[in-house]
Amino acid sequence: MAETAHTSGDSDTSRDGNTPGPSAGQGIGQRSGRAGVGVGVGAKSAGRSAGGGARSKDSPPPLPEPLRVPVADSHTHLDMQQGTVAEALAKAASVGVHTVIQVGCDLAGSRWAAETAAAYDSVWATVALHPNEAPRIVLGDPDVPQVGGRPRQGRPPGGDAALDAALEEIDTLAALPHVRGVGETGLDYFRTGPEGVAAQQLSFRRHIDIAKRHGKALVIHDREAHEDVLRLLEEEGAPERVVFHCYSGDATMAKICAEYGYYMSFAGNITFKNAQPLRDALAVAPLDLVLVETDAPFLTPIPYRGRPNAPYLIPLTLRAMAAVRGIGEDALATAVAANTARAFAYSPCSDRDHGACGGGRPTPAGGRGAGRAAAVNSSGELRP
Repeated sequence: MAETAHTSGDSDTSRDGNTPGPSAGQGIGQRSGRAGVGVGVGAKSAGRSAGGGARSKDSPPPLPEPLRVPVADSHTHLDMQQGTVAEALAKAASVGVHTVIQVGCDLAGSRWAAETAAAYDSVWATVALHPNEAPRIVLGDPDVPQVGGRPRQGRPPGGDAALDAALEEIDTLAALPHVRGVGETGLDYFRTGPEGVAAQQLSFRRHIDIAKRHGKALVIHDREAHEDVLRLLEEEGAPERVVFHCYSGDATMAKICAEYGYYMSFAGNITFKNAQPLRDALAVAPLDLVLVETDAPFLTPIPYRGRPNAPYLIPLTLRAMAAVRGIGEDALATAVAANTARAFAYSPCSDRDHGACGGGRPTPAGGRGAGRAAAVNSSGELRP
């Protein structure tokens, strides 16, 4: 999750801690607004119709030209976006994005991610406490009268015991078969001051252990903390599969990641004018370690920067990446589709009804077996 304080398509946000999982018709932005970093794009736009007078910066960009080779969005936040889960997945599939990785950033978001992945064949989940969530749990989160126009309530300090309890639940969620990664975890020295570093590093070490014990990918959020992230991975011993989400390092760091076999996932900010270091990194990253993501609703690619991002905009980022690499769109799409499946240990043809095989449906179905039935009640809504 990109933690920048700009327009809706660039900024960080967070979610409410008390909302149950999605139904096929539930607005996926309705969970936005948890005590944390802000208010989601979906919450700001909830209830607006396409013709309801929404400002252009709040309106979704148009559909891009579909990809000929299906790919996956390796990192998204459906619960912060506009519309419903089914709508978002159908829109993505219509342009060749047949699989999405839904990422958890706190307990509520991780539960939601796991429930959503259980209900939708085109979704896999990751679960974790975001690097900035750990200090909030340990040190507390002060009351803020309003964030983005709506009130939120802080929380008292919970200490290490509260962090332990939260991590125990992440450990439990990570064992679920439709949860394919532990993340986003890592370090973020941009938002959290020196007093929060110890909690972040402790949490990161614990997430590394969880990922290794469950054989799941480790999804890393790394902001202004490159050296410490790499150091802690070496000290703890990295899991077999590590993904640097929204890769933010330079070409030198990309070469280090390549030496260790770490995946590098590039987002819409690869298209930004000031992102030449990212493009340089992409140019030297081994093709078999490159992924593509939206980090939606953030980091919307040019020419729609500042408007809400969503998985259906992956083709814009992928085409920009292909130009940087100097290869064809189809070749890059083929590579990143295979890389994402390998990073998150899924086989599109055997594990679901569509994905890279095509022809599936994004609405709730029986593709993941009996585990789904336990999560869905008689009205079709996911239980908390």
